[in-house]
Amino acid sequence: MKHIVEVDWLHKHISNVRIIDCRFHLEDPAAGLNSYIQGHIPGALYFDLDKDLSGPIEKYGGRHPLPNIEEFCEKLYAAGIDQHTRVVAYDDQGGAFASRFCWMLLYVGLKHVQILNGGYTAWKERHMPITADIPTVTRSFFTPRIQHDMLVTMEEVKMHSQRNDAVIIDSRENSRYAGIEEPIDQLAGHIPSAINYYWKDSLHSNGMWKTSDEQISRFLQLDKDENIIVYCGSGVTACPNYLSLKEAGYNNIKLYVGSWSDWISYDDNEIVKN
Repeated sequence: MKHIVEVDWLHKHISNVRIIDCRFHLEDPAAGLNSYIQGHIPGALYFDLDKDLSGPIEKYGGRHPLPNIEEFCEKLYAAGIDQHTRVVAYDDQGGAFASRFCWMLLYVGLKHVQILNGGYTAWKERHMPITADIPTVTRSFFTPRIQHDMLVTMEEVKMHSQRNDAVIIDSRENSRYAGIEEPIDQLAGHIPSAINYYWKDSLHSNGMWKTSDEQISRFLQLDKDENIIVYCGSGVTACPNYLSLKEAGYNNIKLYVGSWSDWISYDDNEIVKN
């Protein structure tokens, strides 16, 4: 698989890649960093969803808007990442936060980025080495090449929804999509014309990613020539669906970063429950 590497592969090539720990827990934002400090894969550096992969929350933009891209790239330079670096990211939440990091590296024009299959859990289950040592790395530099076609705005989502000329995928669990419950955001429901592909269906029940063939079967009803927009609650768990669609051979995919938390911040945006 293009965007996934296995534990054995990472263990074999550990000295030739830059490893990024993306562990995070929405209900306890400090838990990821605390876990990293206690122990992580040797050579790993830590990137925090709130502090490194998101910008300040404002009236519009959702719960996890993109950070200032220049500041984000500065953090990549400090982590020794450039256009030649092979990066492997991991978390312990099914790859959701590692996928957000992966998407962001692709967005700034980097190509050699992958996710550890099974994450930190799989690494520990295989009794691979763990350390509390925080590595020092040589600063790098690269010229960002922003991939604007990977991103879509609220206005564009609204236009496509009204015209019904793009496939809009809601990546949240079905109960949130249907508006039955909403444990995080203020309003329940989904964007008009959106269909539901729960992001965790990218994975097997044991947390391992489905193969490319399995992803192809999962999205079989979608036309590869259509424009596809993925969203979730705040632009994080839509990223596994983005990568899964890529694995299945879809290329016309955009992420609505603001997602549901941004959509409902506009009073005139329509909300559907079903």
